[in-house]
Amino acid sequence: MAELDIGTSFIPALFKPSALLPIARHRERLLYLIETFPITIVVGQTGSGKTTQIPQYLDQAGWCLEGKTIAVTQPRRVAATTVAARVAEEMRCKLGQEVGYSIRFEDVTSSATRIKFLTDGLLLREALVDPLLSRYSVIMVDEAHERSLSSDVLLGLLKKILRKRPDLRIVVSSATLDAQNFLRFFVGDSTEENGKENGNGENEPGGSIGRIINLEGRMYPVDIHYLEEPAEDYVEKAVETVFEIHTNEPEGDILIFLTGREEIETMIERIADRLDSINPSAPKLQPLPLYAGLSTDQQMYVFEPAAENTRKVIVSTNIAEASVTIDGIVYVLDCGFVKLRAYNPTTGIETLTAVPVSKASATQRAGRAGRTKPGKCYRLYTEQAYERLAESTVPEIQRSNLAPVILQLKALGIDNIARFNYITAPPSELVVRALELLYSLGALDDYAKLTKPLGTRMAELAVEPMMGKVLLSASTFDCLSEILSIAAMTSLQGAVWFSHEGEKKAQDIARRKFAAEEGDHLTLLNVYQAFVTKGKKEAKWCRDNYLNFKSMTRAVSIRNQLKRYIERFGINVEESLGKEAGILRAGGAGKAEKIRRCLTAGFFAHAARMQPDGTFRTVDGGTLLHAHPSSLMFNRKADWVIFHEIMETGNKTFIRDITKIEKAWLTEYAPEYYRITKR
Repeated sequence: MAELDIGTSFIPALFKPSALLPIARHRERLLYLIETFPITIVVGQTGSGKTTQIPQYLDQAGWCLEGKTIAVTQPRRVAATTVAARVAEEMRCKLGQEVGYSIRFEDVTSSATRIKFLTDGLLLREALVDPLLSRYSVIMVDEAHERSLSSDVLLGLLKKILRKRPDLRIVVSSATLDAQNFLRFFVGDSTEENGKENGNGENEPGGSIGRIINLEGRMYPVDIHYLEEPAEDYVEKAVETVFEIHTNEPEGDILIFLTGREEIETMIERIADRLDSINPSAPKLQPLPLYAGLSTDQQMYVFEPAAENTRKVIVSTNIAEASVTIDGIVYVLDCGFVKLRAYNPTTGIETLTAVPVSKASATQRAGRAGRTKPGKCYRLYTEQAYERLAESTVPEIQRSNLAPVILQLKALGIDNIARFNYITAPPSELVVRALELLYSLGALDDYAKLTKPLGTRMAELAVEPMMGKVLLSASTFDCLSEILSIAAMTSLQGAVWFSHEGEKKAQDIARRKFAAEEGDHLTLLNVYQAFVTKGKKEAKWCRDNYLNFKSMTRAVSIRNQLKRYIERFGINVEESLGKEAGILRAGGAGKAEKIRRCLTAGFFAHAARMQPDGTFRTVDGGTLLHAHPSSLMFNRKADWVIFHEIMETGNKTFIRDITKIEKAWLTEYAPEYYRITKR
């Protein structure tokens, strides 16, 4: 047999002959259910093969004839990209041809694409152009148990579309047994309608809408270990445990769950610091990060097999809890926390806060260790702490800023937000607050209808509503070229700079070269302008300036896409890149002030006032905020500021991407939101 030509998209660590996967023996049954019923709920653990195999079974069964496509949605982009690469490899095709993926600001598909992996949010965006999603014959909503905001809304939309498209087939896959809830959502509450599969693979009496099928995942036993006493610092405890495992346990890779990028980087540094303590003749340790802010290429490293005589240590957020299967994991360390978005409708501030995981998440995490052989899970908390955990995570729709979702629903023609079919209805105060914000941004009129053209254009832009307003206002402030660059840079979520241990001073000096007195947004603009004029051609320039070359290249790509959106609206983009690279250091006057005013027009709801001690308070005085150490405004003076992002770490609330503004601009650009009261 000729040796196969293995392309660059091959991920060896994901390879497992498809005939050996637990799903293989359910193939005919699955195809029969999907052919017969509009809704099929598939219950199967991550690793059972459902994500990679079901689309291929459907393709082989003819669901892609006559130019139709199969869509598979994922809650996270790392899953969309890695699974697409895996399926392309199995189908012996080039990624982007018969199999492709689409994530925000990155589309790797072609006219030949039959199986398309995409984030659930992106499929919602496609519905703006094609409300019945008519190009798809089957839509598979994967990892629905995660209850992400976009997947919940997508399921509600699909329920509406089904009434108009009886030919459409919907497959909902879930790793947990809440399948009855999903089926009930589609068919109503009557028990007669809730058809499901019994143990013999035969139908119990049920309706004509849907069925549930269970795939047994191949799981090996996992020993769970708890701490006897609570850990003061779970990152330090995790480091100690890694070295204990490496010294005393047989081979097998380690997966560690932490809450975010900063903890992950700290952990990797601490492991690197102690590598010298390992016996030189012992196997090596290779720590690797995995979190959403990494580029696609950087995320792929964790799937590569470790070098000979090396144990991989993957330090991840909850991104590795579901969606992706990393082979070779035998040991799991679970810190017991996860960062969840929580929106406070009173303050209008969305925070990313570390909270205890749910029992369902803890079980999912432990399950990562039992994929290829018996494993061990070390929970870095006590058994009593586990018993106190909530059963499941609160769905995102009940704790998020709903402004982006409501904007999209309005753009889809769903005006009555309250009557929309949600799996779990959002709290009324979240809906009210979102409507208020959209009204203040000018996206909704007095009757809560989408304004034209501003509201409809904001819905089409692939950025959050506040940044959408900034982009669409920029031409009136004569700074569209600069705002495009700033929007692209802020979408990198802080991944602009990289740091090396022991080089903090050199890094600070490098940053200062780009610093603009007015704050972070203008500093990011200076970085972007310098990159496109000097650093684009040579990665060394980025290294010398402690800039992430891959992230900067991504910013150029994002800017180009945003520019195309803007031009599609008939707005002319007059480029000023490179012409005025030095103007932004001049402070106050000219272009810099126009940019700050424009940013205020969109981010007025994220305003704060500096206190005498250098901290900030929100306009209502209710929330205490600290400038993030990575911000230029850390230890600098300003009276009023607007900020892009807010996050909680420990007992402090930090703001990032901060720019100085004038107080008067708040009432000038947001008279519906702020009023001056005389006291």
